[in-house]
Amino acid sequence: MRDSRHDLLFEPVDIGPVKARNRFYQVPHCTGMGWLRPKMLAALRGMKAEGGWGVVCTEWCSIHPASDDLPHPNAALWHDDHIKDQALMTQAVHDHGALAGVELWFGGARSANHYTREISCDVASIPNTAGHPYQPRSMDKADIREFRRWHRKAAIRAKQADFDIVYVYATHGYLLSHFLSPQTNLRTDEYGGSMENRTRLLRELIEETKEAVGDRCAVAVRYSVGGDDGETSELTAERRDRLEMLAELPDLWDININNYYQEMGVSRFFREGSLEEHMSFVKSVTTKPVVTVGRFTSPETMASQVKRGITDFIGAARPSIADPFLPNKIREGRLEDIRECIGCNICYTGDGLGTPIRCTQNPTMGEEYRRNWHPEVIANKDSDSQILVVGAGPAGLEAARALGQRGYRVMLAEAMRELGGRVTREAMLPGLVEWVRVRDYRLQQIEKMTNVEVFRESELSADDVVSTGVDHVVIATGATWRADGFGRSHPYPFDSLDANANILTPDDIMAGQIPQGPTLVYDDDSFYMGGLVAEKICLAGQPVTLVTPEDVVSAWCDYTSERFYVQKRLLDLGVVLQTGHQLLSYDAQNVRIVSAYTDQEQSIRADTLVMVTARQPNDALYQTLNERFQHELPPDVPTLHRIGDCEAPAIIAAAVYAGHRYARELDATPDTAPRYE
Repeated sequence: MRDSRHDLLFEPVDIGPVKARNRFYQVPHCTGMGWLRPKMLAALRGMKAEGGWGVVCTEWCSIHPASDDLPHPNAALWHDDHIKDQALMTQAVHDHGALAGVELWFGGARSANHYTREISCDVASIPNTAGHPYQPRSMDKADIREFRRWHRKAAIRAKQADFDIVYVYATHGYLLSHFLSPQTNLRTDEYGGSMENRTRLLRELIEETKEAVGDRCAVAVRYSVGGDDGETSELTAERRDRLEMLAELPDLWDININNYYQEMGVSRFFREGSLEEHMSFVKSVTTKPVVTVGRFTSPETMASQVKRGITDFIGAARPSIADPFLPNKIREGRLEDIRECIGCNICYTGDGLGTPIRCTQNPTMGEEYRRNWHPEVIANKDSDSQILVVGAGPAGLEAARALGQRGYRVMLAEAMRELGGRVTREAMLPGLVEWVRVRDYRLQQIEKMTNVEVFRESELSADDVVSTGVDHVVIATGATWRADGFGRSHPYPFDSLDANANILTPDDIMAGQIPQGPTLVYDDDSFYMGGLVAEKICLAGQPVTLVTPEDVVSAWCDYTSERFYVQKRLLDLGVVLQTGHQLLSYDAQNVRIVSAYTDQEQSIRADTLVMVTARQPNDALYQTLNERFQHELPPDVPTLHRIGDCEAPAIIAAAVYAGHRYARELDATPDTAPRYE
């Protein structure tokens, strides 16, 4: 039964001419599907609606070929042919009783238009904000009239596609942001100068969109109230003044801050509800409904924000990705069944890579149409087989959970007392405490299952495995960080490391072995681990130098929107950063490194060298069993599979996916060619 304190979350809310069935609002977020994979997109959004979200929006939707988003294949309404693709999404959302929203987008200086080769346009000919060597054309008044026409036609197409909410997008550094800002808008005509003039285009678009579609569609504005790192108080004050000036014009305000990487920051640096301090005033200056985000995972936090008048809707992207059925679970009082977002931002990596979305917590995300996977529904078992899963890390836990859900008898054996594998260890690193949710959700589900047995402190030999008599064996024994320097930039072990040197790995650090004295962290992994290890050692009071062959620290963290904050944190702590250098040798006292560009060598004093390079699969048990089973024939031997890091070390999301896929495909004929549209 639902907690009565959460009842207000299920109250309907009017948004202009439409009514949302509750306060759960999936704000626009990218999927890597868009115009390229419209059926996948429709299935994903429809799943959110089935899960109880009152409003489900699509991603940013380009209004004209002068704003293409390649390599990001997001939504588009360039011409009438696009209407049918968007209608797939609205129909899927309406089938489950939710409202469908669309965010009309024009990138301006962000768009390089690699697909269309059109010249983009903006308030001025300013540098491309995505780093491409292209600048847009400075818009004259004829361009502004054309842009308004494009926006109106796209709004009409949105109405024809049966959207219920149409956005005017005025934040995140796209064209309208540049018109609004006194820093970029230096025009001297009626669209520049005073705040009123710089707001003119936004006002015109709101009014014209309402005129075009407001009889049936609500008109929303996505708007920044500031609070960004480094923003002046004067600029933030102007944002408030502008909001007050336009307060009653749209039907809904979607409030955020302009710095997207801060707005959707990782849990390592930003906690739940972090935008409240910036937007708490909004409801005091408008009577129109307000939605904001904050990676909301706690129903108590959600209800509190509504009750205190901070927001009318619980806006969410990442929580709706981790658990599309979050609203229904709160409504039904099944809080223990919620897959809480861990704030790792693996979902966001697809945006930068131009690939379909994925999620660490929810392995079905992005697979709703492609593999016909449902996050809450899985086929019943096809046999009375018994399965042994060896290893209770993220892959093993998910395999056991999903197999148990199907009804199979499962034995889960873990060599350690504590379950969770790398998730448990990594969650103890600075800022990663929420990652333990990957373990805790699965253990909570397994504990409900009488058909899943868990055996702790059970390190199994090949004979032990065979003696169980099971039908299927799954090896999920993870991987171990290498100490020999083998890595991306040095694809073979070093022979220049002193055998008596103090060389550690992240596994040692996570086990509590903190170096004493000057320490050099060599990061040839380039994701989060090197920075975290350096931070942990530094917080223990030891001087740290981080060396990486990459030109920047934690390069792959660009895709998770945290690289800036990683480097800032390390610099604030006093970690010395040495980029663009490779390791040469270590004699137990000095580490020799060499510039990747000049071949100039230097020596750095270090009592300890920490290698963050590559991982070695812990596949000895698998290899032994595989060799043994080659000489025996069914039905005397079980099937044998390895999954997760034991097969191929990767990110946690890949391990969870591997465990889930194994469970889905057991006793089934897998479709090795997933649908691609």
